[in-house]
Amino acid sequence: MTTETENTEKEIEAVIEEPKPKKKTKAKAKPRAKSKAIKLIIVESPTKAKTISKFLGKGYDVQSSYGHVRDLPKSSLGIDTEHDFEPHYITPRKNQKVVTALKKLAAKSSGVILATDEDREGEAIAWHLATALELEKKNIPSERIVFHEITETAIKEAISHPRTIDINMVDAQQARRILDRLVGYKLSPFLWKKVVRGLSAGRVQSVALRLIAEREDEIKAFKPQTYYTIAGMFETAEKESFEASLSTIDGKEIEEPGIEDKAVVERLMTDLKTAQFSVTSAENKELKKNPPPPFITSTLQQTAAQRLRFSAKKTMFLAQSLYEQGFITYMRTDSVNISEDALKVAAGWIGEKLGEAYLEGGPRRYKSKSRLAQEAHEAIRPTDARKEPGGLTLDKDQARLYDLIWKRFMASQLPQAVFENRKVVIDGKEKDKSLATFSASSSQIKFDGFLKIWPTAFEASYLPLVEENDPLTLTNIQDTEHLTEPPPRFTEASLIKTLEKHGIGRPSTYAPIISVIQVRNYVIKEKGHFVPTEIGTLANTVISTNFPEVVDIEFTAKMENHLDDVAEGKTDWRKIIKDFYDPFAKNLEVKYEEVSKTDFINETTDEVCEKCGKPMLIKFGRFGKFMACSGYPECKTTKTLPKDAPKPTGIKCEKCGEGELVERRVSKGRARGKLFWGCNRYPKCDNAVWENPLGEKKESAEPTEPEIPADKTDDTE
Repeated sequence: MTTETENTEKEIEAVIEEPKPKKKTKAKAKPRAKSKAIKLIIVESPTKAKTISKFLGKGYDVQSSYGHVRDLPKSSLGIDTEHDFEPHYITPRKNQKVVTALKKLAAKSSGVILATDEDREGEAIAWHLATALELEKKNIPSERIVFHEITETAIKEAISHPRTIDINMVDAQQARRILDRLVGYKLSPFLWKKVVRGLSAGRVQSVALRLIAEREDEIKAFKPQTYYTIAGMFETAEKESFEASLSTIDGKEIEEPGIEDKAVVERLMTDLKTAQFSVTSAENKELKKNPPPPFITSTLQQTAAQRLRFSAKKTMFLAQSLYEQGFITYMRTDSVNISEDALKVAAGWIGEKLGEAYLEGGPRRYKSKSRLAQEAHEAIRPTDARKEPGGLTLDKDQARLYDLIWKRFMASQLPQAVFENRKVVIDGKEKDKSLATFSASSSQIKFDGFLKIWPTAFEASYLPLVEENDPLTLTNIQDTEHLTEPPPRFTEASLIKTLEKHGIGRPSTYAPIISVIQVRNYVIKEKGHFVPTEIGTLANTVISTNFPEVVDIEFTAKMENHLDDVAEGKTDWRKIIKDFYDPFAKNLEVKYEEVSKTDFINETTDEVCEKCGKPMLIKFGRFGKFMACSGYPECKTTKTLPKDAPKPTGIKCEKCGEGELVERRVSKGRARGKLFWGCNRYPKCDNAVWENPLGEKKESAEPTEPEIPADKTDDTE
């Protein structure tokens, strides 16, 4: 299912240029003669329809709408800003035959059951279906059902307890869609005119880009500082050795990151070699660690990124397929609630497979921190915990994700892990005066508990058993010089965690947000970390400078809360949009007059055009900087910047035998930013390889297929 965030970004260019004619599509749902006793059930996807059909008898016909059947038009704004932001929905050409087919099926049925997903997007699809099929107008009985898992029990339970469409949830989805449309369709043309053609702006994506760009600014501005740590090797009377780290000097704690004065280190290294050492405290404690809660959308995406190296987009695609096949519960959720039936099944498996010791403290119930989380919904879990990983017919990546979800859920029902911790504090004295103290700690697993199924990074350590006042001998002491490090760049996992922490976005939006800023070439991945491109940095600067409310973290988080209020029936959606749009539109009008294109681009150079002799300028294209003649449009000469020129390898091209392989980066498509090596005689020779012919390892974007970029960009103005 495509989210409204993805739709907005895909449609931005269409409002500026005429839309391309769409190809004809065949109807997905074929009408058949039906008895009035048969009810029509409509879901979003054919896989979901196929799974549900297995559980129902001949009295039901399950069909797919293939996602949304109505949407805002691509070729115009589609929102009447003069009349309460009334949206103008249309049925896209590609959906018209599907809608016609579903209409005929609905007319032949005894009633229609709308069984789309249980979130806001699913509620909106149900509402659009009811409208497009004219159910009320034609007096066709209709019901709305929701379920958190696609199992026979859940489906039949849902059918026996239908409800009406929740118009508050529909309004919340409409409000988000309209807000995103207004920002995208109003702000993107501004960027095209004032900065560079092809740029776009999104309401929530721009905030994510800001976080990445500001982190990059912090890294560039960072100045490393030198600091020192001191560690000593100590020996007991029984000749047992262990290491301890310096923790205090003259009774004062050493502040992070460590000792900054080299003179202090040198003094200590001299004085401590002659000091007398003894144990001032020795503590032995039992530490218990709770199991992690079952997955919600954000934690699933973060953990899949960390443990499986899956992108958020890939994780959600795989989770959707597992859900539609009936293997896991609904994958867009921020609730950690678990049904009582699921708890009983888990307890049965644990008792049978692991023994009674692993049932202690169970069943474990969790409560969500988010005020929005609906406890009637559930966490992401296997629909039947008895279906162990490895026992299902799944492809490799589906199996890996199912294994992760199954283990996390089962671990959430296991006891605490118990550790035996030991901490020792050592005092170094000279003539009864304390010079410094050292500390050391150790940890060993006493009972693995949830770690039996969900192992985490843990390194067991050992300390000898010592008591207070025991003398110790310093056998070696060493100081180490370090440099402070800049804050790390965002990974997918850390970016999702930060967005969630600030209350930006919701379960259905994290993956599209991350996908869009990469597709737009605003950021690229280097060694798994996000780095803003030149064009991304420029876009962030323009938006942050002129439209600060669009990228304001607190403002965006409050907007999410307002949308939550709409979903709960506390606020009118039109007021939310009006309060945002009126000042936004006025500011936009002012900026069109104030901002000049030369404020951000068109750097001058000393180079002249080889064709007409006019000065060459440095401009921005969608894929970064390039040189263009100042005589444009009369002269359209462009060339790459010297630093962007292909880098020679000195290796002869095997294909043509005349050219040389050079290092370049893909400039277009899904592999944009990816390094490859191609013949410098391109386009006469199209030889290109991903593997570095020099044998050096270099990191860049994930590969798809080699795409040879032209030396000139089309974005000349």
